[in-house]
Amino acid sequence: MVNPDPIGAAGAAGAPAEESERRLLQRRFTARLLPQLRLLVEECAAREGLHEPRRGEFVLAVDEIAGNAVEHAGGSGRLVLRRVGDELECRISDAGPGFSEAVIPELLPGLDGATKGRGLWLARLVADRFAVAAGPGAVGAAGSGTEGAAGTAGAPAAPGTVVTVAVRLR
Repeated sequence: MVNPDPIGAAGAAGAPAEESERRLLQRRFTARLLPQLRLLVEECAAREGLHEPRRGEFVLAVDEIAGNAVEHAGGSGRLVLRRVGDELECRISDAGPGFSEAVIPELLPGLDGATKGRGLWLARLVADRFAVAAGPGAVGAAGSGTEGAAGTAGAPAAPGTVVTVAVRLR
């Protein structure tokens, strides 16, 4: 079920892998693959013991973030679903222009005059832990501008974003 798409033993953020950490699912996705991705995330969440209605909320949050990656960040993204201690954690990364958590409305979009941001607002609302961070390309973009996301000289890096959403299993 898990795609061979190695991140390495150090994990996605470069931190040492913890003993209580287990990768459950890893996928690159496009718009065409979003329905399959939802099913896979739901299956993994059920297998790890995340019960309804929390499971449905988690799957919805993951789907909203993945949909944003497709719509606003170049049409694709990458999902890594892990069990970290008593949490189910999903990280979705993309190679888009990047954004910060400050763009997510405080109130339900529409009530505060904002016309966008409903999916991110919802994901943050249902998560026990939610974070937005610069993607791996941001290092090259913030530096000389000549190093791409993969370290290719001469190609400017797209900053990208990594959104993490996690829920407690208990």
